[in-house]
Amino acid sequence: MTFDHPAALEGLKVLDASTLFAGPLAATLLGDHGADVIKIEHPRGDPARTHGAQKDGVGLWWKMLARNKRAITLVLSTPRGRELFLDLAADADVVIENFRPGTLERWGVGPDELRARNPRLVLARVTGFGQIGPYASRPGFGTLAEAMSGFAAMTGEPDGPPTLPPFGLADGVAAITTAFGIMTALRARESTGRGQVLDTAIIEPLLHLLGPGLIAYDQLGVLQPRTGNRSTNNAPRNTYRCSDGRWVAVSTSAQSIAERVMRLVGTPELIDEPWFASGAGRAEHVEELDAAVGTWIAARDRDTVVEAFEKAEAAVAPIYTAADVLADPHFTALGSIVTIDDDELGPVRFQNVPFRLSETPGAVRTTGPRLGAHTAEVLGGLGVGADELEQLRAQGVV
Repeated sequence: MTFDHPAALEGLKVLDASTLFAGPLAATLLGDHGADVIKIEHPRGDPARTHGAQKDGVGLWWKMLARNKRAITLVLSTPRGRELFLDLAADADVVIENFRPGTLERWGVGPDELRARNPRLVLARVTGFGQIGPYASRPGFGTLAEAMSGFAAMTGEPDGPPTLPPFGLADGVAAITTAFGIMTALRARESTGRGQVLDTAIIEPLLHLLGPGLIAYDQLGVLQPRTGNRSTNNAPRNTYRCSDGRWVAVSTSAQSIAERVMRLVGTPELIDEPWFASGAGRAEHVEELDAAVGTWIAARDRDTVVEAFEKAEAAVAPIYTAADVLADPHFTALGSIVTIDDDELGPVRFQNVPFRLSETPGAVRTTGPRLGAHTAEVLGGLGVGADELEQLRAQGVV
């Protein structure tokens, strides 16, 4: 797929020197909207290439994560690798890296050297704990952020252990935050003419999604308990099993929705209870409300439940697997899934650009490339000929 309109970020050059998930996904979001993203890997490859499921030795996660990128190999710690990286950065708009603090500086490609070559460059640094503070030098991954942010402490059943998500939640949130930070820095550059350094600590963005937990503890000394799928803010809110063994999720954040649900399940008298008038009051009576909703749902199959809730204009959703998502007509209507031809796997389906712009929509043009697929092309633009490229390969520089 190619753009049939001017892309929002066309002309933007991004060097993605990061690995695994948070930094690379931030670069992917930019590439979805037309940025020329050059993925710089060590010759042994980004570890993300081997994460998750594989088909015929080809990493499937990689195909989605590295989409819309050109892939080169380059060892930045070597003298020639340093020179070539600085040459690439000389006309780049953004560099994204996630080495431990001080690593780029040790290699001679830190902020000072990059700014000397290109004062307009935005350097996005994505690490577990940020560039400063007592934990800055620790190795950091999304799992640690999910633990330290407070997410795990409030997730899980009341009598169970703190629970981690089964996917890269903190990395994903950090990636979106980093992409926003990069665009903010680029907007500032329009006024100042100068780039700047963006410092993303993966432990921070998820913290911002956790709601009022910090201020509640600060002001009331209250810690949010683990409540499973229930909410401390309103009820009924849970997952419920239908008669056919399938599941649905119900939410009643709005008072009007809560009232519709209780009428639907045959307990309208609960609406007249004084405590029912607020989300907090309903949360205190969650057992009674869950029993009413759960009993009604358990007597009906999922399609009947969903149809009845929709007719009553109450909020419900079936619990989907990946198979359900791919078959759902609404995701199809939104264009949430895209099919792309891959040179190793043939047609593949995965998530499309996560939002739609009316004038300059993004697009997935290519899947994640083979290791070093564009090394000759990109370094050739710097004057590196075939003979030198062969020498660099022999020396382990590319």
